[in-house]
Amino acid sequence: MEEQQGHLEQFLIDRGLVTQEQIDAVLNKDQHADAFVGTVLTQNGLLTEDQLIHALADYLNVAYIKLESIEVDAEALARVPVKVASTYNLFPVALKDKQLKIAIADPFDVRTLDEVTLLVDCKLKPVLAGSTDIRQAIQKHYGIGASAVKQLVESTSEQKAQEPLAEDISALADATSIVSFVNELLLKSVKSRATDLHLEPYEQTMRVRQRVDGILYEIPVPKDIKSLHQAVVSRIKVMAMLDIAERRLPQDGRIKIRIKGSELDLRVSILPTAYGEAVDIRILSAQGLLNLEQLGLAEDYRETFEHLIAKPHGIIFVTGPTGSGKSTTVYACLSKLNEPGRMILTIEDPIEYHIPGMVQMQVHPKIGLSFAQGLRSMLRHDPDVMMVGEVRDGETAEITIRSSLTGHLVFSTLHTNDASGGVARLLDMGTEPYLVASSVLAFLAQRLVRVICEECRKPCEPDASLMRDFDIEQLPVHIMRGEGCSACMGTGYRGRTAIHELLLLNDPIQSLVLKRASAQEIAAEAKRQGMRTLRQDGWQRVLKGITTPEEVLRVA
Repeated sequence: MEEQQGHLEQFLIDRGLVTQEQIDAVLNKDQHADAFVGTVLTQNGLLTEDQLIHALADYLNVAYIKLESIEVDAEALARVPVKVASTYNLFPVALKDKQLKIAIADPFDVRTLDEVTLLVDCKLKPVLAGSTDIRQAIQKHYGIGASAVKQLVESTSEQKAQEPLAEDISALADATSIVSFVNELLLKSVKSRATDLHLEPYEQTMRVRQRVDGILYEIPVPKDIKSLHQAVVSRIKVMAMLDIAERRLPQDGRIKIRIKGSELDLRVSILPTAYGEAVDIRILSAQGLLNLEQLGLAEDYRETFEHLIAKPHGIIFVTGPTGSGKSTTVYACLSKLNEPGRMILTIEDPIEYHIPGMVQMQVHPKIGLSFAQGLRSMLRHDPDVMMVGEVRDGETAEITIRSSLTGHLVFSTLHTNDASGGVARLLDMGTEPYLVASSVLAFLAQRLVRVICEECRKPCEPDASLMRDFDIEQLPVHIMRGEGCSACMGTGYRGRTAIHELLLLNDPIQSLVLKRASAQEIAAEAKRQGMRTLRQDGWQRVLKGITTPEEVLRVA
């Protein structure tokens, strides 16, 4: 093997991939004495995994395959237990005439090939694949944490099929296999840039999904996981310090974890359902905090908005449905104003991000601390800027508005479909029109659209139907689309940005509010004064090659 590795080193040098000095520098370490040279070089960043595998394929004259693009043989999967695949980091590709084609990353590990030959009892035909590709294929086709789940199912298979007691579930929740499975789920979601992880129990199965860039994708898990559903839920409850014995009522909690130096805050919500408890884990990270320049506001909107938040008093409402990024926008405004000379108080449900320099309060309805009650107490602290997480009722709306009239700048959110709907929502809550007209500075409606992947974006000709959908007179020469690649998981999109609709309450709009005009009348007047609708603002992003027409139409 040493002789082969020596030839491989020279082969890599001749190809210009590395130098002898670089190899000597990383291989002089004692701990690498028996290691595969390719692994050491990739771990030290001297080669990419793709470069190494292609070089190995040429050097050994062995086939190289991309596992994500092949159709896997079910018979081959059944022949190789998940424990063998995970332990030896290999993946079965096809089984034909008692010959098993397997994908491996280290072709010099003869001992592994001999051991696997004995375990699967058939002749092996190795092909090369990236180590990362192999791990991803194992997760995709066997399911996340399949090895751990199989071990735990086998260890509990002799138990009677009855609902376990709380103390039994507590012990099972701390079992190594369950801990490993939950950790793998969380790690998979974080690596995929997911914002939510959902565990949904059904009569015969448990479905696991993650939300990436606003779209739900199913995560493959072992079929046996349904029998361990309560143990998984209990493990999550233990991490969130919730009551594992309570299964009839909803529960909410938080988990703090650290992955590769980054601290993440997980918001956990447990809901009782007909077939067990459903779990939603909202994944929050410090990277979720943006500044005004990163919000995706068009330049004219951003200049106007910066002028608005510089005012000494008044209310700015950010509107939109759940998951449209309202809190992110409000936090960006507060971060801009967060200076030693300003007193900023917030009341939220829940507090999503803890920001140094701001006094943040969590509502507790069970003990009588509502938004309205908290607002009354906040005023005694003489704040300069206030943030109310959400205006949900008439009492909160009136106190919020009166707070702005007494010299405070207030930020809050509303659930409405567009900016003009914010006026109608406040009036429906019983707020007097003169209070709305005299206190509200603006309504900013927003939606999140997916951004075209930078790795696979290509120009294409626009469809004529866009002229009708977006009410435009002339089509552009071309627009951009993503073809789909490994970086964006084949979707053509990676990341999100916001589109906006900014309604300023100037004199004409205030007059309509005082007359209790409908949302349609207010929107029509705002458009005459130059307000872009969500769809029109989205079209500007299409022209700039940021997103696609279909994505704008999906959310607006």
